[in-house]
Amino acid sequence: MTTSSLSAGIDAIMRTAPVIPVLVIEDIAHAVPLAEALVAGGLTVLEVTLRTPCALDAIRAMRQVPGAIVGAGTVLNPDDLAAALDAGSRFIVSPGLTPRLGEAAIKSGIPFLPGTANAGDIMLGLDLGLTRFKFFPAEASGGVPTLKAIAGPFGAVRFCPTGGITPKTAPDYLALEAVLCVGGSWMVPKGAPDVAAITAAAKAACALRG
Repeated sequence: MTTSSLSAGIDAIMRTAPVIPVLVIEDIAHAVPLAEALVAGGLTVLEVTLRTPCALDAIRAMRQVPGAIVGAGTVLNPDDLAAALDAGSRFIVSPGLTPRLGEAAIKSGIPFLPGTANAGDIMLGLDLGLTRFKFFPAEASGGVPTLKAIAGPFGAVRFCPTGGITPKTAPDYLALEAVLCVGGSWMVPKGAPDVAAITAAAKAACALRG
């Protein structure tokens, strides 16, 4: 698969909804109700971070929910990539970018959203043929002003800012031409899923682009 087709795949995923929920699932019993609630609210692209022992099983369970596009986040190396692929992930997200991970992701053919926080990271990605990135950690890296400055020299690059974003700040990011979506976790409080509340929060998130 060419890098241009990979870029098209991740671009389509990023344009599906204005917010990608970033999920840390600690109890496998929460996985399906959580996915159903988010999908019912219009957020169909779900990033399950590989930060917990049940994350891969959660991906396997959630991908069975009709309408859900489930991917793996916190993919750090080719071993994580292989595990995510085996669990049925439809895209992967990493907090940073290394040549080793980038090359393995491209070879696998899966849509890939690597993390970047500076121009050097973006140039590394461009060298690999990638044009879609996660700006991470967004708020800690300077927020909207920093992203505007970084994006300036890279006209064809588009971003999903993630890290510290709230419903109040998300519209400021989404107003930028270089931003296709944002990542956030505010829709999903810790603990057992409150399905009605999560569905309502997802609907509100879908309306953030205006």
